[in-house]
Amino acid sequence: MNNRTAHIKDKRLQLQEKILLSIVGKDAAITIFDIGACEGENSIRYAKLFPNANIFTFEPFPTNFEMVQQNISNFEVKNVHPISICLSNSIGETSFYVSSGKPGDAENQDWDYGNKSSSLLAPEKTLDVHPWLKFEKEIKVKTTTLKQFCEEQSIAGIDFIHMDVQGAELMVLQAAQDFIHSINMIWLEVEAEELYKGQPLEKDIQEFMQQHHYIKIEDTVYTSAGDQFWVRQSYIFEKKGKWFVWKKQIYTTLKKNYKKLRRTFLS
Repeated sequence: MNNRTAHIKDKRLQLQEKILLSIVGKDAAITIFDIGACEGENSIRYAKLFPNANIFTFEPFPTNFEMVQQNISNFEVKNVHPISICLSNSIGETSFYVSSGKPGDAENQDWDYGNKSSSLLAPEKTLDVHPWLKFEKEIKVKTTTLKQFCEEQSIAGIDFIHMDVQGAELMVLQAAQDFIHSINMIWLEVEAEELYKGQPLEKDIQEFMQQHHYIKIEDTVYTSAGDQFWVRQSYIFEKKGKWFVWKKQIYTTLKKNYKKLRRTFLS
């Protein structure tokens, strides 16, 4: 079994999957957006975990998009809709910086590590963090906004967004405008330092999310980057109650502080 297949078939739940499952249940007919889907691995996992979900998978890089389509076919999932457009803060066309490369200890693996770092933003410190990465190609990709896409597709709301767009997360969310209040849950990658030129950092994401009445219930930004799970306050209080939120917040705060202290002592 190759690396990609093993990841998709792995029955151990990923962190965001556990949280999402605890909130909505496996039979929920939810709408999921996988933004920056790469090869579509997460979309396929969500499709199998939530068989009644309607999943929109966004991947603008043509080579990756072909792999998304192939993986959907290989794993025979029917509730994933692949879309070869880039969600951004404008409608039209823009530059896209294509990544490639593979770390030395992964030369014999079929997993394409290098294709996971392409971005709307030019690389900055990401080349220091991952010196094996290369950005040798710049292409043009079609763009639209989250709000525009949902209006065109008559999508009234999104239950869950999984977003990994290499520093452009805030561009996508800001362009949602008033539609942001129709998104219940968001799992996104967050950076603590500028891995891509001009990107927003952890404090910028937090300020935006709190301004729009989201609550953070998971946080794995322990070093230069990690992930955060945000929920719309009115939604989660009605769905699970305040005690559910408080328990999650206390646990993730303690866990993050412990990780930081441990790294400090070990460094």
